[in-house]
Amino acid sequence: MTNASEYSTLIVKMSNILIERCFDTINLLAAEAKSLRLEDIVERLDLPTSAVRRFLSVLCLIGWLEQDSQTGFYRLSLRLAVLAQRLLSATKPPDICQFIVNRLAQDSQELVRVATAQEDGLSWIAYAQGAKAGLIYEPEATAEVPLQVTADGKAWLATLNTEAAVKAILKNGFGHPDSHGPNAVQTIAAILDQLEVTRDQGWALAVEEAEPGVISIAAAIRPNGRLPVGTVSVAGPSLRLSGERILETSRLVSIAADDLAAFWPLRHNPHYCNSVRMTASCSGQHPR
Repeated sequence: MTNASEYSTLIVKMSNILIERCFDTINLLAAEAKSLRLEDIVERLDLPTSAVRRFLSVLCLIGWLEQDSQTGFYRLSLRLAVLAQRLLSATKPPDICQFIVNRLAQDSQELVRVATAQEDGLSWIAYAQGAKAGLIYEPEATAEVPLQVTADGKAWLATLNTEAAVKAILKNGFGHPDSHGPNAVQTIAAILDQLEVTRDQGWALAVEEAEPGVISIAAAIRPNGRLPVGTVSVAGPSLRLSGERILETSRLVSIAADDLAAFWPLRHNPHYCNSVRMTASCSGQHPR
């Protein structure tokens, strides 16, 4: 006969499973950015129809999902977008940080972007366009930063120990080769070699890895030289960013990263710092 303790443990496990499935559904609908049929959700999540129907009903009841009254399709409500906007408003860099970003864009005359670090990756939060004429690099607007093919990703990964970096890379995935540039690395060993170079020189370089014809240079934003809170990068056409200009741009990026570290709003966030500390130290090492 199941005692009270075992019953409580079972209830907790069932609750955790329900929560995980609910978040899997939210992630699926966010990635698709469109309404989906019940059958499509069942197929993508590879779960029984009855179970999917049950937690879809819960998500609709508490306002995270909406079901079209005519088609029966499910879609995300605006609740997630509203909460995300509140978070960005609360954690966005202050005006002085945007001034630093604008200054870097003016000095480099290229696109400057800033990404904030999460527990397992980076998300774009700010940018400034410094190119005024000729070829102007305007990438597709995305939230998540591809770690293994961007200078930002490598700058952040280089602050982690090997085990944590590999874990983040595998979770992020390599993607299809055709979706990146001709020099995109496709092995863990190759990425780790690049991370060693990044650590040695203090900044990261991506040459036609994220996209054909594009070069980017990035540095990690590390208040007091410790935990990384984000990255700042310059990206532009390879026709302009080459040779000595790469070295000069890396100097400008490193200066901007140091300046941003002095004013970054997340540097005192204990929840984030604890999260990063756990990730960076998961194999008993400290972030470099």
